[in-house]
Amino acid sequence: MWDALRTGLAFAVDIGVLIFVHELGHYLAARSQGVTVEVFSIGFGPALAKRTAKSGTVWQICALPLGGYVKMQGWGESEDAAVKTPGSFSSASLASRALIVAAGPLANLLLAFVLFSGLYMAAGRVVTQPVLSDILPNSPAAAAHLQSGDQVLAIGGAAIQDFSQLQEIVSAHPDTVLDFTIKRGETVFTEPVQLGSVSANGETAGRLGVVGKQSVLQRYSPPAAIAAGAQETVSQIRGWFVVLGQLVVHHQGLKELAGPLGIVQITGEAAALGFVTFVNLVAIISINLGLVNLLPIPVLDGGHLLSYAVEAVLRRPLPAAVREGALRFGAAVLLTLILFVTFNDLTRLGAVSWITHLL
Repeated sequence: MWDALRTGLAFAVDIGVLIFVHELGHYLAARSQGVTVEVFSIGFGPALAKRTAKSGTVWQICALPLGGYVKMQGWGESEDAAVKTPGSFSSASLASRALIVAAGPLANLLLAFVLFSGLYMAAGRVVTQPVLSDILPNSPAAAAHLQSGDQVLAIGGAAIQDFSQLQEIVSAHPDTVLDFTIKRGETVFTEPVQLGSVSANGETAGRLGVVGKQSVLQRYSPPAAIAAGAQETVSQIRGWFVVLGQLVVHHQGLKELAGPLGIVQITGEAAALGFVTFVNLVAIISINLGLVNLLPIPVLDGGHLLSYAVEAVLRRPLPAAVREGALRFGAAVLLTLILFVTFNDLTRLGAVSWITHLL
């Protein structure tokens, strides 16, 4: 009972914060460009609570919390109507409209940076030490007589601070002999290691055959935390595009895509592991939310930005019929994706096999 309550509460906090920050980005950008915001809503459907601000914006929380929206005056108005409506979204310049639309996803990326930096400053960052916890049988590490418990101090003269650095150097040097500076007990020595290689998707990476499990929580000074937060945000964004490329080009990772049910499960597991893990997950999901919204799919923010880019090139708005058709296509793509990831979630939870067995 407690696990279910904790999972539900963690998911509510997670999705609530992410949606609020996303829509707040749209809201602040709209206000900065002189566009009137009529409604700021967290969730859809009947309003559970609402309040009208002095600016005239209705702030509300609705019954269905899976999403939110900012309703701006004149959203979707024709050009003729826009001319007659001061403060209308459609009467704003093309650059202003693009800024307002892009501000939501960018706010999610900024949130991730702030969470990473604050976490590293206040609690610390989980760092896996460059200690060889396990040596895989018949691996290059085993052939070089490396032992469990060995600490890698340097590789080829480059000091190693954590296990990820070790992985990066090894991956970049397939089938290469590198000098490893090893600390074993109180003894420090240098050992030449012949790395192996592994190939996937036409790419070859180096292989050592070790596992790192020893982690510590390392706190940073404010400047170092900000730098590390920026580095981690960029690294997560870069990794997201790598995964997207594998999905599109090689169709790899389709079964790993998670939907709302999967996010609920992952969020609950992260909350059970503690505050640091949970905040780290919120930051990662925020990056994913921001980048997914920037995909050039009609209905999403990225689809609107693509439309504005075409409008800038053509120097005139797209015909209404084209915009309507694009929105229908985007909605179909989005619905298909939602059904697909929901099927993945149900498969991982065992619901699909249960139904198959029942039939």
